[in-house]
Amino acid sequence: MVSVGVIGSGAWGTTLALLLARKGIATTIWDHRAERALEMQQSRENKVFLPHIYFPDNLRVTSDITEAVTDKDLLVLVTPSQKLRENVRLIAPYLDPKTILVSASKGIEIESLQRMSEVIAAELPAWKDRIAALSGPNLSSEVAEGKPTAAVVASSIPEIAVQARTVITCDTLRVYTSSDVIGVELGGALKNIIAIGAGFNDGLGYGENAKAAIITRGLAEISRLGVAAGANALTFAGLAGIGDLIATCATPLSRNQQLGRRLARGEKLDAILQSTHSVAEGVSTTRAALKLAERYQVEMPIAHQLSLILFEGLDPHKAVPELMMRDPKGELEGFV
Repeated sequence: MVSVGVIGSGAWGTTLALLLARKGIATTIWDHRAERALEMQQSRENKVFLPHIYFPDNLRVTSDITEAVTDKDLLVLVTPSQKLRENVRLIAPYLDPKTILVSASKGIEIESLQRMSEVIAAELPAWKDRIAALSGPNLSSEVAEGKPTAAVVASSIPEIAVQARTVITCDTLRVYTSSDVIGVELGGALKNIIAIGAGFNDGLGYGENAKAAIITRGLAEISRLGVAAGANALTFAGLAGIGDLIATCATPLSRNQQLGRRLARGEKLDAILQSTHSVAEGVSTTRAALKLAERYQVEMPIAHQLSLILFEGLDPHKAVPELMMRDPKGELEGFV
């Protein structure tokens, strides 16, 4: 028998909990707000993020962190990236030494520039060899509805990746393993920046050719930074790279793509962020990515232009000419 705790009751956390519970695993979702936890436990659905998708009987919701963490074989951490550290500190006193920790959050901590698994390891050094990262082209609403998808779980310890894969894999989510934690995490985080750009493209009506160019050159930026940080270049040709990038850029189901569309319509960033329950990770990741790019001396022109739009009020119509008229380069410059 396996017992799993899910720390975070957003769309993706709830979706993963649903998949695990449907598989017959005793699963507990934790929400820090007692009233929200009680409402979900009683209504048997997450009305905010996944309305009308009802919980199996073996899925429990609690605001008691002890109940969510104690005696769990696997703990899935699915909190906003900038809140992960404080939540890891919260769970620390109740963790069992045998528990495997799986990060399903996609982001980079702005202050430390650490990936999510690095944040967990920094706070929980005794668990550094029991940490894995889950990523892939996984739009929550589709996965929760039972539509098929795939993901990759990465760990520096192969046995941990295999154990996590065994627990998470189900008939609608096929999970692969990887040893490239850096590549899997950076692919999952950085794609959110490019998705904002794809949303701009759709909002401005620039068409499919332009969006294909944004996705392709966005992948080049992600890969350059990832390789400089120590990732395997081939990881970005996989599920956590081009797979997640396509899914996130192609549809308004993506929070980041939708944010880009709304900015293109003239809405202000603060107003957009205040109007939604979901976190668009691409906003904070843009700041962190450019700091990492500076550290590794890597060019990220799309991310740079997006930062000017997001944080300095650049007119989106002016960003595209800036990108188009950059000095000509070889397509593989920065790789070979």
